Formats: sequence, C-alpha cells, structure tokens
Amino acid sequence: MRAAVLHETGQEKLEVLDDVEAVGFGPGKVRVRVRATGLCHSDLSAMNGVLPQPAPFVPGHEGAGEILDVGDGVRHLRPGDRVVLCWLPACGACPACTRGQTQLCLAGFVNAGTPNFRRPGGDVFGFAGTGTFAEEVVVDAGCAVPVPEDVPFDIAALIGCGVTTGLGAALNTADVAAGSSVAVIGCGGVGISAVQGARLKGAAEIVAVDPVASRRESALRFGATRAVPPEELADAKQQITGGEGFDYVFEVVGRSATARTAYETTRRGGTLVVVGAGAMDDHLKLTMFELFFDEKRILPSLYGGGDVRRSYERTIALWRAGRVDLAGLITHRVPLAGINEALDQMRTGTALRTCIEI
Repeated sequence: MRAAVLHETGQEKLEVLDDVEAVGFGPGKVRVRVRATGLCHSDLSAMNGVLPQPAPFVPGHEGAGEILDVGDGVRHLRPGDRVVLCWLPACGACPACTRGQTQLCLAGFVNAGTPNFRRPGGDVFGFAGTGTFAEEVVVDAGCAVPVPEDVPFDIAALIGCGVTTGLGAALNTADVAAGSSVAVIGCGGVGISAVQGARLKGAAEIVAVDPVASRRESALRFGATRAVPPEELADAKQQITGGEGFDYVFEVVGRSATARTAYETTRRGGTLVVVGAGAMDDHLKLTMFELFFDEKRILPSLYGGGDVRRSYERTIALWRAGRVDLAGLITHRVPLAGINEALDQMRTGTALRTCIEI
C-alpha cells in the first residue's frame, strides 16, 4: 500500500512509497482504511524534532476512515463502520482515567514506541501511534471511535485533533465566561477553533493574533471581533481593556516567547491557556514574585482538556446545529501524492487546514 514516509528526523519532505505494509493486526486491534486526514502543525513538529518521535515514521494523526477488519475480542466495531482515529485513547483503568481526566491517560503513548508499518528495509513507526498519511493503518480498537454516517470523512478527520483541541481549550479548560474579553495568539486550525469556542461561550471581545493576513481575515469570519498582527497586540490590549489585559489569552503556537507575551497580555487574576505543543528544551521564564502577585491562572490544555469521546459527540452536535463551521476550516485539498505541497502550505501559513484525500 501507499504511505508518506519521513526517513530521518529533520528532513523537510516526505517520500510517498508503495511498498509499505500496515502491521500488528491481531486480538484487540482493528484495520482501518484511511479516507481523509488533516495536516496538523504537530506533524511538522515531529518531523523537525520539536516533538519526540522515532524515525523512520509515517506522519499524520488527524484522520478518519472505515473499518476493514476487526481482531478477536473486538465487539463494538465491525467492517464498514465509519470511524475517527483517536491518537490518545483512554484505557479506562489508570489513575488519570478513574479521576475523570482521560485526556491525561498515558496508555496511548505506549503505541508510539511500537512500529505500525513495515517496509522491505525494516520497521516504520506511525506518528503518535497512528500514522494516517497512509492508505491503511492498524491500531488498538480504542483508537477507532465510531461516528455517524452523516459525518463526512473530512469533517470527522478534523474532529480527530485540531477542532477537539481548540474548541476544548475554550469550552473545557478555560470555560470562558459570557461577556469576557479573549485573545487568541496563533490562528491556524486549532486557534480558529478556539475562536469559535470563545464565541460559543459568549465572549464579548475576541481578538485574533497572527502574522499572516489571510488567517486574520479568516478569524473574523469565524467569530473574532478584531484581528491584528503580533506587533499590534499591545495597542489592542490598550484600546479594548484599558491596558489591564484580557480575561483569557490562548497561546496556540507552542513557543516560550509567545507564551511570555500571552502571560503579559493576560490581566491580573485572568487566565492564560497554553494550547500549543512546544519543545522539551524551550523554557518559559517567570519570576516567583509575578506568579504570586499577579495571581494569573496558567492552564495547560492537552487535547481539549476533557473526555475525548464526549468532546467528539459535542462537536458533531454543534456542527449539525450549525453552531460551529468545520467545513470552512478546510482551505486546501490534495491527494496523498501532493503531501509535500500540503507541508509547504502549512509552513507558509497559506492553509488553515489542508485535507489529504486518500
């Protein structure tokens, strides 16, 4: 089968090969025919080494498709079922799961260290235990979450990561208060989803911050009340909040420099939500005095900060009701053979989300 492979960490392009085999099928596993997958910035971060991932590997973790086969013991899925691939499934038994913090379950990360694919030259890993830039993938049954037949594959793929992460940051982690002021720093697919979440919660002011003009224009269509480049954020803070700072600031870039800006843009007693996935050696510097004196809440948000399956269901309900725009997030489409074009679109900020149709 075909798959896009990164041979070594640090390479900028993927090679689409037709000699890749999805491996590991057996009890408790399912084989999925991938139909659509989104390109998430985390895929780029894994490719360049910001996020840890063994190589060679098949990137992609935001995908949807249909079940081809189920292993022994799998009773909740059957061939033909439409599914979204969950890269962080909950085991249901660990301390995090029993506390109700299923997004913190570490069981799924075990999959990341086990090869999902094989080529004549050896094993190939799948990013985050999945690897959706491939025609087929074998995953634990818990990674395949059924979705209704009326949810198109491209929409389901977005729900698999970016939309769940951004909406959840606003709805779950921050629980944005109606009438509040919000700033979102970084307005790709995840940031735009955070904008939509803040709008759903009734925020009065939503300022979108991004250096790319087309993304700022998109943010306004999705519910932002104002959109500015980074160099104009301080002026927006002054004009909208009188210099006090925003009630909620979402950092959706994953860098200490933007996190520091986000902290300084948050009012005393306000909430900074860290959504971007950053590097392990990129340290955010805060003084003990400002932590104590400013009483700002710093809330990391992993995968939307809530139960993933419930978040999927909520997003589908909101999408059906026309309360969130998911189709509008897909600004570009390419076949698997055009995957490197999609990477360029992500790097330049041309795309909010590129859908790779497989």
